[in-house]
Amino acid sequence: MLAIACSSPGEVTIKKYEIKNDGKSLTTEALQKALDECAVNGGGIVSLPAGTYLTGTLILRKGVTLNLEKDAMILGSQNIADYPDKGRRKALIFAENTTDIGITGEGEINGSGAAFNQGNSAPNRPTLVLFFDCKNVNVKGVKMINSAFWTFRFVRCDGVDIKDVDVEGHANWNNDGFDIESRNVTITNCTFDTDDDAICFKSEDPNYVVENVTVTNCKAASNCNFIKFGTASAGGFKNIQVTNCTLSKCSKSLLRDWPERVPGVTDEITGIAGIALEVVDGGFMENVTISDITMTDVQTPIFIRLGRRKVSDNSYLKDILIKNITAESVSYVASSITGVPGLRVSNVEIRDIDFKLKAGGKASDTEVEVPEVENQYPENRMFGVMLPAYGFYIRHADNILFDNINLSYMGGREERHAVFADDVTNVTINKSTLQAPEGGKAVVYSPNSEIKVIN
Repeated sequence: MLAIACSSPGEVTIKKYEIKNDGKSLTTEALQKALDECAVNGGGIVSLPAGTYLTGTLILRKGVTLNLEKDAMILGSQNIADYPDKGRRKALIFAENTTDIGITGEGEINGSGAAFNQGNSAPNRPTLVLFFDCKNVNVKGVKMINSAFWTFRFVRCDGVDIKDVDVEGHANWNNDGFDIESRNVTITNCTFDTDDDAICFKSEDPNYVVENVTVTNCKAASNCNFIKFGTASAGGFKNIQVTNCTLSKCSKSLLRDWPERVPGVTDEITGIAGIALEVVDGGFMENVTISDITMTDVQTPIFIRLGRRKVSDNSYLKDILIKNITAESVSYVASSITGVPGLRVSNVEIRDIDFKLKAGGKASDTEVEVPEVENQYPENRMFGVMLPAYGFYIRHADNILFDNINLSYMGGREERHAVFADDVTNVTINKSTLQAPEGGKAVVYSPNSEIKVIN
């Protein structure tokens, strides 16, 4: 038998359970008993010593923190029957409608993700950690690896503090890092290496606003989007800051074939977009600041999209500040800021950026008719892979400010405009350096709009 400590303020009790840590014997029932009795006794810390604990779904109760000591591993069962449905998804570690819970320590949570259904949106796969409607959540120090689906999702939670968590997700499809749909959240000093979106803000509930979130000092490596808002965007995003992060390609990729699909890409491992802000399901976004970001190995540095994938007549995307960003791109797909007829992006400031962009556009690409694709899934290449600008393509937008931006191209000849604007009002480019295209095309082109350039 293995000693499990459940400690609460002023009292430490040691209880023994028939818990196995040999990595072969399923020990779900015994672990759950330890967690449940800790909660009944007023809460505390259930601390697992070194060893491998093979288990199905574990449920955290009020006041209980699961601590994984050094060399302790929660190993997910490979039998889907060991994961009863919880909420909208199965999960290895689950909590719902509870308070004061946590996962801490120096150990690992391993989801055995490759053992489950494979493929994009494949059914019946457990999330690694899933919390619904919880308050006062503390997650610190652990490593989360090999999820069968999303890695760590927290929905409608209030008061979430995450520090020093390491995420690795390459075991299956849809291996997002953090999926954030909560309020009053701080995420600090975390590391992501994921096949899908690394840091992803979601809003599936039309009656819920994701707000008051700060992400800082993180390293995000992805084969998809590094920092993403959406695609799920039925509710809203408000008062969110992402600062001081480094973005780069992930360590490996099991699922992608970029060189076959995106012109200009020669490396099989690249990120889709560094910063992707998407509202397409009827929700809204406002007061978002993203600053002090360094990104490499990215196809498109900035992708901002207000669209109509679902009924979205009252949607809006406004009051966005993006500043102090450096990027080197690996594709021909330009950054873009786009709405659709009747839904216009507004009040976006992009300041103090230095983008080195992959050259390769032809003069003929400036004549291409860019489709509206109002209801299409939002992604950097949704308009095609050769926009009429190498730097920024802007459409159906108002009050856009570029201040102190540096756009240059590298690795060949570039004949497209630096900035192309279509149906925009009050666009200003202030004190900026935009490398002129070769072949005589205008640096800034706006056939039916007025852009103010101030040097």
